[in-house]
Amino acid sequence: MPPESADTTADRTAAQQPARATTPATGAGPTPELPPKIKAALGRYRVAAFVVGVGLLILCLTMVLKYVFDVPQAVVVWGPIHGILYIAYVLLAFDLAYKDRWSAKGTILVLLAGVIPVLSFYAEHVVTRKVRARQKV
Repeated sequence: MPPESADTTADRTAAQQPARATTPATGAGPTPELPPKIKAALGRYRVAAFVVGVGLLILCLTMVLKYVFDVPQAVVVWGPIHGILYIAYVLLAFDLAYKDRWSAKGTILVLLAGVIPVLSFYAEHVVTRKVRARQKV
């Protein structure tokens, strides 16, 4: 079988081109494959970050109900639920930090992101990008 010339390679459509993995940060070079334990821990962390982010927004809403509309029952019910969700977030973030060997500073910043409304969504995005690119958090 003769080797392909440059002309026939250039005629291929994008769907026919061989897939090339690139790093998200630079757009060049192959993306290293995540070890299965880190990949699983990242998946669990991503779910926890989303759930805690939504839970914290709900907690803010319940606080508005309590202090503006004098409905304290909302916080009485949702406060402990949010506390349990945040504890799970902390454990799963520590699990990922341990398996991916994060710095202490990166770990603390990710944990703090879980207590500031909306920030956990951004932190999850940054953590996912860095872990997949095999960069330090």
